[in-house]
Amino acid sequence: MTIDMWEHAARMFEPAPEPEKIERPHWDSPGQLAKAVDPSTIQTPALDFIDQALMDVENGTCDRLIISMPPQEGKSTRVTKIGPLWFLTRNPERRIAVVSYSAGLALTFGRDIRRFITDNQGQEGTLDLGLRISADNGAASEWQLDGHKGGVKAVGLTGGLTGKPADILFIDDPVSNREQAESPTFRERAKNFWRSVGSTRLAPGAPVILILTRWHVDDMAGFLLSQPDKARWRVINIPAQANHDPDAGETDPLGRQPGEWMKSARTNERTGQSRTPDEWEQIRIQAGPRDFSALYQGSPNPETGNVFPKEWARYTQPLWIEHPDGSRTVPGIGRDDHELVQSWDLTFKDKPTSDFVVGQVWLRVGTSAYLLDQVRRRMNFNESLLAIKALSAKWPQAIAKFVEDKANGPAAINALKSQLVGLIPIEPEGSKYARASAISPLAHAQNVVLPTEELLPNVEELVEEGKAFPNGAHDDTIDAMSQAINRVLLMPLTEGLGDQVEDDVYEEADLRGYAITPY
Repeated sequence: MTIDMWEHAARMFEPAPEPEKIERPHWDSPGQLAKAVDPSTIQTPALDFIDQALMDVENGTCDRLIISMPPQEGKSTRVTKIGPLWFLTRNPERRIAVVSYSAGLALTFGRDIRRFITDNQGQEGTLDLGLRISADNGAASEWQLDGHKGGVKAVGLTGGLTGKPADILFIDDPVSNREQAESPTFRERAKNFWRSVGSTRLAPGAPVILILTRWHVDDMAGFLLSQPDKARWRVINIPAQANHDPDAGETDPLGRQPGEWMKSARTNERTGQSRTPDEWEQIRIQAGPRDFSALYQGSPNPETGNVFPKEWARYTQPLWIEHPDGSRTVPGIGRDDHELVQSWDLTFKDKPTSDFVVGQVWLRVGTSAYLLDQVRRRMNFNESLLAIKALSAKWPQAIAKFVEDKANGPAAINALKSQLVGLIPIEPEGSKYARASAISPLAHAQNVVLPTEELLPNVEELVEEGKAFPNGAHDDTIDAMSQAINRVLLMPLTEGLGDQVEDDVYEEADLRGYAITPY
């Protein structure tokens, strides 16, 4: 078949055929997309909640979002990897910026998002996301979608976001560890990024999503929530263990009961089950009170440093003799310069959100006081009575038992007075802050000595409450300590008592078998 010259000329002016359009599937939520690209994805109530928040960003009802939840619970994968991918499936024209504390981690995010696209192009009947990477603009740190202006640029905090503005900004973990979080230099670096780079490179109406594990009260989340536009930010904090107070009108984002652990995205390799409450409890113990409160509960304690020292005087060897029946005795009790007491701070009610019941054993030697033991947990009235009797059996020489004459104190004294001796009601004088401030000089002068964590693991609860005081969530150990120190050190000093025994008497006492005492 031949074509004459006129027909050939006419065909030259026909419009070129349009390129084949790729149909993009539609996923209603980031969680649906996560399951599509990785069938092994575990969906938890926490991730459901995060999905809804990202959907709110998509529909325009939220443009500033802070997400905090425990480490290793899938927040970065869901938000910083699947999130940008999901937003691009909804609108491939979006220019997305991903920022992290290091260029290396940001590069990993950029590469992983790109890999989701290159691995899901319908090869051999596999999932097709309907997205393609531009052949001439596909570096892991900055890539663009083929045929669209959208894509991802991934940089570290010290990198720049020069060029085109960002339609969405993701900031994932501005600091990497405790050392950086404690450094004013690193914290200021994160703040400066927001001031001079992040906030200045946003397209009109561009949302910002900050994902982090809380390390410090003055981290980037704390900084943003201290600014004049703090009300603009929606804050999602999902604690590992629900710690809200329904009586105060507080709610848990996941609808849990107080004290209930979150369902973990991590499973036990042997059982295939999510973390159990016992496993969560082990994490709490291993993390220690300070890091657990910050990293797992999203509640970093402010360290005021005004009332109690950050570094306490410590003793490293037991000051007691332990007997086969579990009881403990202290050599030297009975001398004028040795005194062993208990101090109890009881609470009003037994709820997971209630204050803690705290019982402590303190040894006074001369003008120094040593914490020997501590009970700290939430207890009902009967459990509190059992705890007082148990601590009394453990330390039979601690005859004096100071009990704050408030809350359950009077009822506890009435219930125990026929079973125990030495129950002394103490009427607190002044505010908590005033009572703590009164003993503050003794703590700073190292007249108050704490055991090492090896001798008393829960001593760090007192240390952390001391750092946060008076702004912390709990101060029960501080109340019990101030009550004891006021009685055994402060009052004798202000009354002209507490005369020290001469050195030769101590040396003689050592010869008589008292070498285990601090003197």
